[in-house]
Amino acid sequence: MGAQLRVYRRRMRSVKATKKITKAMELISASRIVKAQQRVAASTPYANELTRAVSAVASYSSVNHPLTSPSENPKRAAILVISADRGMAGAYSNNAIKEGEQLAALIRSRGLEVSSYLVGRKAVNYYRFRNRAISGSWSGFSDTPTYEDAKSVADALIQAFLADAQTDKAGVDEIHIVFTEFKSMLTQNALAKRMLPLEVVESDAPVPSGLLPMYEFEPNAEVVLNALLPRYIEARVFNAMLQSAASEHAARRRAMKSATDNADELIKSLTRLANAARQAEITQEISEIVGGADALSSANAGSE
Repeated sequence: MGAQLRVYRRRMRSVKATKKITKAMELISASRIVKAQQRVAASTPYANELTRAVSAVASYSSVNHPLTSPSENPKRAAILVISADRGMAGAYSNNAIKEGEQLAALIRSRGLEVSSYLVGRKAVNYYRFRNRAISGSWSGFSDTPTYEDAKSVADALIQAFLADAQTDKAGVDEIHIVFTEFKSMLTQNALAKRMLPLEVVESDAPVPSGLLPMYEFEPNAEVVLNALLPRYIEARVFNAMLQSAASEHAARRRAMKSATDNADELIKSLTRLANAARQAEITQEISEIVGGADALSSANAGSE
């Protein structure tokens, strides 16, 4: 019985040590998510306005630019999957990877090849474990991305898009991005969006009366597109990274809080078992003492 009590106490010490770690990680994620939310709120308006500007150039000009016009015979598509560098964030990385797998299956069903570009060690390890080809990978900044990180990723994607997919194995005709959209502390959704060729989405709003706005491009629309679209890709990739970082912190905070609560319940359960084992040990000791006393009394009575 004493050995069982030692086992319970050893497990309680182990669980308490784990609880300290999960509680610390929960507090760290809770402190970082505020700054991550602020960065998302600061970058989203710029990315949206830049997207609107590029859409305006594509809509109100007759230029046939390769970055806005779909290829007549597409051969290959690039998928950028944004995941986490570290674990202990629940199903955050798995959801993004799963969304990327579904998108890849959809693209292959169209008869296109898929080039995988990965951000985060979780996605990189997932593809390497399955011996899949990786066209580009980046890691080490999933929780605190900078604009320079986004620019390096965007440059690789634009370079692949500008290459001829028919003759160059690194060339692609489409660019898709898979990231986790931050809705709230409790809701984060894995999304897949096409970045290039640019999709001009028609608005459901009523058409305004009067004259439509007139745009004048200087020196011409093609030069404006050449200048705007790289910045558009950089801004979109950066915003996706920031939203994924905020989602990662929220998911880790939620997962670590759940782990801390489970540790509390396990400690309570082990405490009850340890108390029961200690009570049984005390009862056994009392029974042995009483039995020994009775045996001694019986022996003394027999000798008389």
